Amino acid sequence: MSKKIYIFLFILLCNVKVAVAQANIVYQKGVEFSVRITVVDNNQRKITKNIDISINGRTYTLPDATGRFIVKGKVDDEISVSHPDFETVYYRLTSSEDIKIIIKDNDKTSSKFKVKSFSKRTDNYLQYLDSANFYKKKDIEKSLSFIEKALENKQSKKRSAATYKTLADVYFHWKQYDLASYNYKLSYQIKEINATKIKLAEAQFLQKKYEESIKSFQEVSQKGLRNYERIQVFEGLGDAFFAIKRFNEANKNYQNALQIAQKNLVIPKITDLNSKIADVFAAKGNINEADSLFQNSLNLADKENLGRSLLQQEKVADFYNSNNRFDDEIKLRKKSLEKAEEDKKANSKRKINNKDIKDSITTQKINYKIGNAYILKEDYKSAIPFLEKSKKDANKNKDIVVEKDATRKLSEVFANIGNEEKALESYKEYVALVDTLYIRKEQEIQRVKRFSKTIADNQNRITSLEKDKELTQSKISLAYVDQQLSEESNRKQRILIYSLFGGIILLILLAYFMYRNNKQQKLANNLLALKSMRSQMNPHFIFNALNSVNSFIAVNDERNANRYLSEFSVLMRSVLENSDEDFIPLTKEIELLELYVKLEHNRFKDKFDYQIKVDESIHLEQFSIPPMLLQPYIENAIWHGLRYKKEKGNLEISINKKDDETVAISIIDDGIGRKKSQEIKTKNQLKQKSKGMSTIKNRIAILNDMYKERVTVKVTDVKENGEGTKVELQLKK
Repeated sequence: MSKKIYIFLFILLCNVKVAVAQANIVYQKGVEFSVRITVVDNNQRKITKNIDISINGRTYTLPDATGRFIVKGKVDDEISVSHPDFETVYYRLTSSEDIKIIIKDNDKTSSKFKVKSFSKRTDNYLQYLDSANFYKKKDIEKSLSFIEKALENKQSKKRSAATYKTLADVYFHWKQYDLASYNYKLSYQIKEINATKIKLAEAQFLQKKYEESIKSFQEVSQKGLRNYERIQVFEGLGDAFFAIKRFNEANKNYQNALQIAQKNLVIPKITDLNSKIADVFAAKGNINEADSLFQNSLNLADKENLGRSLLQQEKVADFYNSNNRFDDEIKLRKKSLEKAEEDKKANSKRKINNKDIKDSITTQKINYKIGNAYILKEDYKSAIPFLEKSKKDANKNKDIVVEKDATRKLSEVFANIGNEEKALESYKEYVALVDTLYIRKEQEIQRVKRFSKTIADNQNRITSLEKDKELTQSKISLAYVDQQLSEESNRKQRILIYSLFGGIILLILLAYFMYRNNKQQKLANNLLALKSMRSQMNPHFIFNALNSVNSFIAVNDERNANRYLSEFSVLMRSVLENSDEDFIPLTKEIELLELYVKLEHNRFKDKFDYQIKVDESIHLEQFSIPPMLLQPYIENAIWHGLRYKKEKGNLEISINKKDDETVAISIIDDGIGRKKSQEIKTKNQLKQKSKGMSTIKNRIAILNDMYKERVTVKVTDVKENGEGTKVELQLKK
């Protein structure tokens, strides 16, 4: 059903002077003004439901009390007005004149359709779609239920495309990007609309399917795009290329988007693109150019609004942090803190839809990052008030993650300045918060499971509804061909087929859910066991290390004790930071080992020398390893092998490439050997089973079960007489 669309422009003038004064403002390029848009049918009845008006990325769906849509734009901005029942209207602004759009039916023989298109009494489709859009960001179940009802109606090609795009938009808002991609594809297959293809590419990017996203953006770039759509496509391509580290192509696309944004004065995009181009230069190591662009983006953001300014300051401060410019970072974050406090006191009505962005500019996070910057500067006393304020605000706002991190940092700071009592008190609070957070995470996992099941059930119903409609059409066709078949026979056959089909589906679903539940239960048990083992390893390691400090104190070696304690605090900080991780980069584990062996060598200089050899052909960044995996073996080599040797021994740690997928790590000592070490242990030592070794074996077993045999360990004697010990560990990518 085709429709003619007429656009009438009329200016409401009180007198000639007002018109002249208004024209001087409106026609000045770059000045934003308001435009009133009215959409009516043949009978001059206003159409207000399911109207979607877009301009420079801003969308307007709700009219005012008089049924007019009030939008803001500038000269040469392009407005698009769309509706499921007529072709999209495009209009380029030249002034602030009111716009009236009249929808007329072009087919004289189907005048009744004019009533059906916009009447609630005879056609509920538009009402259902409007309700689905209304609940889209509030209640996903209600929104999906209205989409189901809309799909039950007989639909035109354009309506079907609009319905599936609305469904995809709902999933996109709730971060179900796989379902969003599926429905955007379906909508685009029904009717090729550029905006749908762009949203598909964005959903694919958020799924981290970067190559597919690039392909979709490139395909839509060949179509006739509007200016803002061209900005979206080039920016999206830049984001995807940046994600796969193709920085030159990312920069090229960002520059193309920036040129269009500057030409059309799309200020928010100019700010964003300056910032993203700065990210590219920073990633390529061109820090000076990146800094210049970040400053430019800061200036632009300051001219927009408080929210944009805060977000950009946050990003630039992170850039300073990554380049060790802590003074600049602290200065900028203090400005952000002042703005955030002002905004808070003024009870600002500023709204930021993206929850991640809103969370990033809370006062507790800003205070935490300022404190962290002071710590990195080793200005611990200056860090304390900011960390305490962060902890207080986080507790008040129930932000347990920031409260946990701030408490942990406070514990480290107090330890560094020698206030052991407060350090211990903060550490106990940190442990309690970790346990609370773990419980909340468990509850959150359960909520996500229930949410995912609800979405899956709704999507299955929608898919089944569409298949049922297709199946019904097939049955009607079949009925005309097979008229001689009795109605009773057909009914019985359908019941039998449906019963078998339903039974098979139920069996498959039952088997799937049983398998998934067992797998999830096993994973949860493994994660709990790993957490328990890590909590055992840290006190065990701390206990052994503190014994070393005690040995220096026992002989009144204050200088070595102080030095040892200082280096030990650095080691402990790294150990605690990695304590919640299943795997850490191999490079980080090597750094920890070098520091640990150095500490032990300082104590037992007359007992052993050591070498750490790393094959330079290994790409260490490609390998990860469970934290504190190698340390117990090295500790055993020193304390139970080399320490009891009469002459000076040797410890060798080597990391060699076995093949492209595997590295071999060897820990070899020429100590007294395992058998002799066992013989000279005291009775008390024999009663106490080694916590470190037993725990590490259990950790390896669980991790190998979860990650498919990534780590193998073999312990052998070096010499036939039992002297020396060799630990061989193989680590896969």
